[in-house]
Amino acid sequence: MSSSLPRRALLKGAVLGGLATTGALSGCSSGPPPGTATWSMWSSSPEENRVWADFGAYVERRMRVRSASTLTPSDGYPTKLDLQLVSGTAGMVTALNGWLIPTYASRGAHRPLDDLIAADPDFDLDDFYPAIRSISSFAGHTYAIGFDVAPTVLYYNKTLLERNGVDPPSPTEPMSWDTFRDLATELSKPKDQYGFTCAPTIDDLVSWIYCAGGDVLDGDRDTSLLDAPESLRAIHYVVDLFVKDRVTPPIDNLVAQNASGASLANFLQGNVAFMQNGPWQVLNVRKASFEWDIVPFPAGPAGSIPRVSGSGFAIPSGVKDDDLDLAWRLLKTLTSTGALDIYARAGRNNPARLSAASAFEPPPANLGIVQRILKGEVAGGHPFNVTTNWNRVRLLLGQDLPRAFLGQVSVRDAIDGVMPRLNALMRQHRDAVRQAT
Repeated sequence: MSSSLPRRALLKGAVLGGLATTGALSGCSSGPPPGTATWSMWSSSPEENRVWADFGAYVERRMRVRSASTLTPSDGYPTKLDLQLVSGTAGMVTALNGWLIPTYASRGAHRPLDDLIAADPDFDLDDFYPAIRSISSFAGHTYAIGFDVAPTVLYYNKTLLERNGVDPPSPTEPMSWDTFRDLATELSKPKDQYGFTCAPTIDDLVSWIYCAGGDVLDGDRDTSLLDAPESLRAIHYVVDLFVKDRVTPPIDNLVAQNASGASLANFLQGNVAFMQNGPWQVLNVRKASFEWDIVPFPAGPAGSIPRVSGSGFAIPSGVKDDDLDLAWRLLKTLTSTGALDIYARAGRNNPARLSAASAFEPPPANLGIVQRILKGEVAGGHPFNVTTNWNRVRLLLGQDLPRAFLGQVSVRDAIDGVMPRLNALMRQHRDAVRQAT
């Protein structure tokens, strides 16, 4: 099997995408024997490794072929995937986080799947949530089939609330921003008790921005909406929680890749009332020594429409001929109801298929709210809008915005300082979209 693009073109695209950091590799490894179903996935814990081992066993049982997976810690996965694509050693099917799909699609690193879907009467794309179908598309084409999808929610420490005489929030009715701020302030105490924790990064900020009616992208122009009044209102609100209201744990490390993990660690210590995060953390939070649950994200001026994130499996563009048939069979197996039931029962995240959703079972007691949000029955969600160079956008904002969370600069100054470089990235993104279409 060969899954390599012309090396010079792919390396150039990788560098522009801010993902690859080394040059072309020499030669290709021998790899597994022909006819092996090869696939890649990120995995950062023994619990995750066991889930993907079960996936591999399921593939072998259903397809009657050998399964060979490459598992890589999540932080290093994009860089390793770039190198595998360049060297021709990528699997027939590769997992892609939703925010990476436009990057790889615009570079031609992965193929659109529309022809394979249209030629397969047994494949039902309508069995996947609309949000993951949106996240998995680029320039009007489907580039991945989802395996998980979920809205950002609010975790809360039931034990801490009870100890402070505070009633738990409604399991279905989102709190207003004013109510949430009051609660977070009330539950913050001088001696190491805090009302709220989140990562001071754009990936967490964007949920508040959506709820205020703002966005990072402007769909019609080559500019960003980060300096629009709606977006600024959201950023001010969250920064004030850190700097003015002081309801969050002190920031020890502003390195973007560690910020999300620090937020989870803060919550698991048991002295934080609320945490912004996704259902993908359920497996980790189940280790907590206190009672907890989840509720819808706080509702801003535009309502409760936080970021909806998802991931999928895709096929590299270099997969051809007989390998393509096997790759499509493999992709369908990895995203089948049976496989996603394994994923859901392990508590990894909400599966992307409607027919597998019921397998994502409690605890916590209110876990069913995830499916109700995705179906539009309670609150809502906003598909994660990203650019073809989102990694560079994240890096840029990760350098400048955190200073506002430390109180070193005002929100207005931080945003004004970053807008010229951000708009340059938006123009680059629009150029990539035009070329792709």
